[in-house]
Amino acid sequence: MKNPETTDEELLALIKTGDRDAFEVLYGRWVSRLLSLAVSILVDRAQAEEILQETLLEVWRTAGAFDPSKGSARAWLVTMTRRRAIDRVRSSEAARRREERRPDEDLPFDVTAEAVEASIVAKEVRDALEALGEPHKTTIELAYFTGLTHRQIAEQMNTPLGTVKTRIRDGVARLGMIMGGGR
Repeated sequence: MKNPETTDEELLALIKTGDRDAFEVLYGRWVSRLLSLAVSILVDRAQAEEILQETLLEVWRTAGAFDPSKGSARAWLVTMTRRRAIDRVRSSEAARRREERRPDEDLPFDVTAEAVEASIVAKEVRDALEALGEPHKTTIELAYFTGLTHRQIAEQMNTPLGTVKTRIRDGVARLGMIMGGGR
C-alpha cells in the first residue's frame, strides 16, 4: 500500500472500501497543499485547518462519490477544499454585514431568502456544469475553482495551452447558453 506509484484515483478507490492505509497515504500527499489552498482563501490559519479537517473527513466518508470519468482526484480534492473555504468566507462576510447593519435601515433584510437564492443559483451552476460535459467541465472547474493558470491546467491535463484556452472560452459561452435557456 505504501507504493509511491499508487495513483490518487487508486487510493480513493481503496478508501471507498475503508482502507485506512490508503487514506493515510492520500492524506500525506495532499494535507500541505490543501492547507495552503485554504489559507490562501481564508488567510486565518485556524479556520483553514478547520476547513481541511472537514474536507478530509468528507473524503473519508464520500470517497465512493469520486468518479474518475468526471475529472481527476486532484480536481476533486481541490474543488472540495476551495468550495468549503469560499463558503466560510461568504458566511463570515454575511455575518459581518448583518452585524454592521443599523436596525433603523429602511431596506428589509431577509437572510433566509438570500440563502435560498444563493442555493438555487449554486445548484443551477452545478447543473449547467454537468450539462456542459467533458472536457469543458473539468477545464472550467480547474480554471475557476482551483485558481490554476491556463498553463498549469494544460500541464495537468497534458493538453496544449491553446486547447485549454479554447475549452474555457467555448465552455463559458456554452454555460451562458445553458443557464440563459438558449438565449
